[in-house]
Amino acid sequence: MGGAEQAFVESAFASNWLSTVGENITAFEEEFEGLLGRPAVAVSSGTAAIHLGLRLLGVGPGDEVLCSDLTFVAMCNPVRYLGAEPVFLDSDRATWHLDPNVLEDALRKRAGKNKLPRALAVAHLYGGCADLDPILALCHNYGVPVLEDAAEALGARYRNKPVGTFGDFGVYSLNGNKIITATGGGVLISSNPAWIEKARFWSQQARDPDASYQHSELGYNYGFSNVLAGIARGQLQVLDRRVSERRGIAIKYQKAFSDLGGISLMPQPEWGFHTNWLSCFFINEREFGASRDSLIRRLEEANIESRPVWKPMHMQPLYSGCERFGGTVAEELHRHGICLASSSSLEEVDQLRVVNIVRGAVGGGPQSRLGGGV
Repeated sequence: MGGAEQAFVESAFASNWLSTVGENITAFEEEFEGLLGRPAVAVSSGTAAIHLGLRLLGVGPGDEVLCSDLTFVAMCNPVRYLGAEPVFLDSDRATWHLDPNVLEDALRKRAGKNKLPRALAVAHLYGGCADLDPILALCHNYGVPVLEDAAEALGARYRNKPVGTFGDFGVYSLNGNKIITATGGGVLISSNPAWIEKARFWSQQARDPDASYQHSELGYNYGFSNVLAGIARGQLQVLDRRVSERRGIAIKYQKAFSDLGGISLMPQPEWGFHTNWLSCFFINEREFGASRDSLIRRLEEANIESRPVWKPMHMQPLYSGCERFGGTVAEELHRHGICLASSSSLEEVDQLRVVNIVRGAVGGGPQSRLGGGV
């Protein structure tokens, strides 16, 4: 917490507006719009925001939605909620994100069958961003709308513009593990204010403006809490600080491993500003001298959590029967990628423990201090 959250939460209690209506919700949405320059609606989760965005794009039974293969399952599940099917697209080794060449192949083949997808859902991973210029150009040429899943990338920029503001919709998460948090929640943004108002209407059970609780459309219980919105308002005030802290942690790791072979930080392309929400590294086992899985075990023995990079959707039992284009790069990143401890509150002494366990796994000498971050 940054310090201002408690005052906003106390104001919600003082007003006695604790549920899905209140000053904090309205103010948070306005402040979020001020940050990103697009109308915003706060909802119960990032997954709910994706669901609403895809529905507004007309996704329904029998449709296909192209999706990043390397992502978290929450991006794809709403496709199924709507009766559609995801089609997975492989990653680019140079970015870890959706490969525009794979997208081009998929769109060309779908156009040849006169069966273009209803939408593209592209994930921005671990605080980085996909190479959006070619992706958006391809989708524009084929008339395919784009939803940006920026749940992991609030604060990231593509060509100096916030990610999530390029497509038809942008989605963000306020989950407990994100760079800023309301303990839960999500935000949907769009340049189309009418779409945002429709999403707000659906998120509140699609209740008609009628005193008798009339409902003419299907809605959802996706409202955001005025109490949690208070936390979110306080968190917005420290977003820049959290980004600086996360980037500093990643760069300290990178410098601490610079004399070791076979361990490299997730790519940081020059066209993007990476928040390094998580400090992710690729392990080349032959050059490093230890496997990714053995490194996870060594850290676990020291009571330090680490995780593999996301398991691609085509490898998930839930989605194993879905069509895909490529997948070998996503598989490689999953099998050799590791997420190291990255909390904004991580003390240097604790990061040093992580560093020395990683170095010790391959016989590297211990370090007594860490270099500065960026």
